[in-house]
Amino acid sequence: MDKLTRVTSMRSAASGANGNAASRTVVLAGATGLVGKEILLGLLADNSVTSVHSLGRRPLDVQHPKLISHVVDFKALPRLQAIDETYLALGTTIKIAGSQAAFRSVDFDANLAVARATLATGCRRLGVVSAMGANAQSTVFYNRVKGELEQALATLDFEALVIARPSLLTGDRNVLGQPSRSGETIGKYVSALLRPLIPSNFRAIAAIDVARALLERVPVAQGREVLLSGSMQSKGSHAGEELR
Repeated sequence: MDKLTRVTSMRSAASGANGNAASRTVVLAGATGLVGKEILLGLLADNSVTSVHSLGRRPLDVQHPKLISHVVDFKALPRLQAIDETYLALGTTIKIAGSQAAFRSVDFDANLAVARATLATGCRRLGVVSAMGANAQSTVFYNRVKGELEQALATLDFEALVIARPSLLTGDRNVLGQPSRSGETIGKYVSALLRPLIPSNFRAIAAIDVARALLERVPVAQGREVLLSGSMQSKGSHAGEELR
């Protein structure tokens, strides 16, 4: 899917959910990742969004009249202006982070810090990219951290909490300047070959599908809503189309 098609698709999704919505000020944490980049494109294409505050560990290579990019220390976030919606897409791997503690500081601590900071400004709506296996009682460290984050966010006083639980994500990490992940590459090809035999929640899913689902549900959801991987996949989207 090329950039023009992707932006047009995201604009259609945003318009469908927010066509009559009031002007919105949004925070996005993790705009340089696979899902975060697609969320950013969707927000920038949405006429009901007046400003997007991106919080990240490095500068964005995107410029737009309503985009304000903040390079921040997630352990000491700056004071934020009034925010209507927050999208959390921060994430790493233990291999990249270097240790379980470093992984947790990103996937749990940084995401939770942003949620608390925006809640303090009056933000009422939150969307987060979690994982299919998220479970606070899991013996798998990755899944346990994701589950613990979901639990922590649920204790905060948001009017709406939308949790996306994707399976294996597909997209072009090279374009984002990220190292390829051998496990992902193998998983994508296997998923593409065996797609008809794999239950929908376990099929690889395109990052744009996850972003689209969050952009559609966060502005209108009430209470806690969990989006499973199968429900987020577009009918015309196949993991194999994203393999590069």
